Amino acid sequence: MPDTLEIDDSTGLSARQRQLLWAGRIALIGLLAFTVVFDHLPQFEGKGMPFRAPFYGASALFIPAVWRLRGRPAPYPWRIDLLVMAPFFCDTAANAVNFYNDYDRTDDVLHFTNWCLLGAAIVLACFRSDMGRLNAWAMAWGMGALAIIWWEAAEFVVQELGTAGLGLTYEDTVGDLLLSSTGGAVGAAVTIWIVGRRAQSSS
Repeated sequence: MPDTLEIDDSTGLSARQRQLLWAGRIALIGLLAFTVVFDHLPQFEGKGMPFRAPFYGASALFIPAVWRLRGRPAPYPWRIDLLVMAPFFCDTAANAVNFYNDYDRTDDVLHFTNWCLLGAAIVLACFRSDMGRLNAWAMAWGMGALAIIWWEAAEFVVQELGTAGLGLTYEDTVGDLLLSSTGGAVGAAVTIWIVGRRAQSSS
């Protein structure tokens, strides 16, 4: 039997799924390490990358911790794990290649896209608890909105502590709140539609 079809009894994952999961983790941690070691580069100036790195890296530990606290139910939620890490990877990668400085709309695009990913993760988590579609969508939208409120609050605190490169304004904050909360709702809705189509095709 091919290795990609062998199932790990402890997690319920195939070798291919484990490889994808670990590739995501290694990519995130490696990129964060790069930003810390080379934080003197122009694209990282005033961004507080060494301060961000531990918090961004914690995203790779969040789902494993929750999974263990819930008694390690199989299969391991590898898609949710990747979706939770993805926004932090995207934000760090955009900084690493200087997109934030070169393209004015990078922040707007990533606020919408990253919350789409978060909404998808929350919906998949809700479905593991047998939550209905409407309730899962509402939960994802609400949690996404709460997440951006706390994100903006954290950015404000970081700026007040002396990180000058964030350039927060009232207009920017309101725009981020709208883009992110909308992204969470859209990502959740799209995920529900995809899961529904797959359920229909497999029935």
